[in-house]
Amino acid sequence: MAKTDARFRCSECGWQTAKWVGRCGECQQWGTVEEVGARAAERVRAASIPASRVARPITEIDVSDAPRWATGIGEFDRVLGGGIVPGAAVLCSGEPGVGKSTLLLEVASRAAQSGRTVLYASAEESVAQVRLRAERTGALHDRLFLIAETDLAQIMGQIAAVEPDLVIVDSVQTVANADNDAIAGGPSQVRDVANALTRLAKTTGIPVLLVGHVTKDGTIAGPRVLEHLVDVVTHFDGDRQTALRFVRATKNRFGPTDEIGCFEMTGEGIAEVPDPSGLFLSRQTAPDSGSCVTVALEGRRAIPVEIQALTVTSTAPNPRRVVNGVDSSRVAMLLAVLEKRVGLKLGERDVYVSTVGGMRLHEPGVDLAIALAIVSSVRDVPLPARLVAVGELSLAGEIRPASASSKRVAEARRLGYEHVLDDSAVHLRGAVETITLLSDALRQPAGVREF
Repeated sequence: MAKTDARFRCSECGWQTAKWVGRCGECQQWGTVEEVGARAAERVRAASIPASRVARPITEIDVSDAPRWATGIGEFDRVLGGGIVPGAAVLCSGEPGVGKSTLLLEVASRAAQSGRTVLYASAEESVAQVRLRAERTGALHDRLFLIAETDLAQIMGQIAAVEPDLVIVDSVQTVANADNDAIAGGPSQVRDVANALTRLAKTTGIPVLLVGHVTKDGTIAGPRVLEHLVDVVTHFDGDRQTALRFVRATKNRFGPTDEIGCFEMTGEGIAEVPDPSGLFLSRQTAPDSGSCVTVALEGRRAIPVEIQALTVTSTAPNPRRVVNGVDSSRVAMLLAVLEKRVGLKLGERDVYVSTVGGMRLHEPGVDLAIALAIVSSVRDVPLPARLVAVGELSLAGEIRPASASSKRVAEARRLGYEHVLDDSAVHLRGAVETITLLSDALRQPAGVREF
């Protein structure tokens, strides 16, 4: 007999090696190298195709048998693209304690209230623990069935017995296939479990919602193939020190990936925030120095955010630069632009920049607002109360238009802001002169203001 050389392949990236190693030499992942046969599979013969499965033109495909159904949570439906599609596999990921299980338990309760049968399989908590949380959030219903099970075969058997309209598995990393000798949460186990549940969704038309863990760097735990298997990947994020939560879709076969859902964690569970306009603005009636309002773009939603800056004279040889909610490297670049292009002396000042309400801004369209807040703090002159700044700054001090600027301006007008400072000012120096004129005009007696 011819000798068959065994070789090993990484389940993550496909890298191959002649001997087993604990760490992949290509993607540097641990425990993903598995033994495979070196001899190619035999030639696959063409199978006879029944008449009911013959390929048809795409224009003749009927989609009336797969309508979306709303979960009853408008913000979650927005992220999913309008609701849950029958037979869809949805992966919900997020940091520990951010509220993934609370949100999906609310989804299960709303589905049960609408007359659908829901099976909630908890592999991390007992049924008593889930029941206690359901009592606190008001998610009790007779059509919501609970099981605490970590064996994949047992969960599949429960699905066959209950015949639910929706299945929720919490979480995919804690469920194991008994036929696989690997530990639960390993790449091969996660792949087997996701494969089985996704195949179940496609063959029966039952939508499956999976909870996914994340690693320390924020990526979904397990092999990358997990995200390829499912139809929708959503990420639930937010600072656990604040009540605000965001749900974003990073992959969606049935809708857009640039939508976000806004929620707020309360003592009674999780609540929708359909209009988060006032969450990120301070409640001061009179404007104060070092504060500027911008309109940030989260997905396709325009949200007004107030940025505050504080500058004080420093006695240390190296002035402090402390930021919260914005990119520290971006702020350092803006400080250099202000010093070089506007002539602002910041080398002997501590600079603190923060957003109101815990909002995190990572887009360049808020550059102008950060810069104007710093200018206002240095000069100790408040900006006009009804002014919004939107624009990206270049190293030359040029103001560039932000993406979807018309949507941002429309949101600012809707909220009653009278002055919108954007790329029409052309240069940062012109923007600084404009806010100086506006501030001087606001300090004059009534009847003299002209805009």
